[in-house]
Amino acid sequence: MLRDAKEVRSIDCRTIWVRFDDGAEGTVDVAARVDLSGVFEPLKDPAYFARVFVNPELGTVTWPNGADIDTQVLYSWITGTPLPDYASAPEPA
Repeated sequence: MLRDAKEVRSIDCRTIWVRFDDGAEGTVDVAARVDLSGVFEPLKDPAYFARVFVNPELGTVTWPNGADIDTQVLYSWITGTPLPDYASAPEPA
């Protein structure tokens, strides 16, 4: 099942707290999990990192430059549940 982020906040210059639509919540050390280069390079600046928000239309954890982290990946990191196996899902009719 796809999950949406409902709330996010910066804990420090590298960690976020996220709450999902099913009530699951937890923290993620973004700098330990994401290569902070390319579109993620601005996240090295603590003030920029703190500007994290939930995109209300997509339910994703996002920064002002459009960098985002897949919500299913975040959910897996926080809850320890496996990622969906989209490759084995049946094709829509």
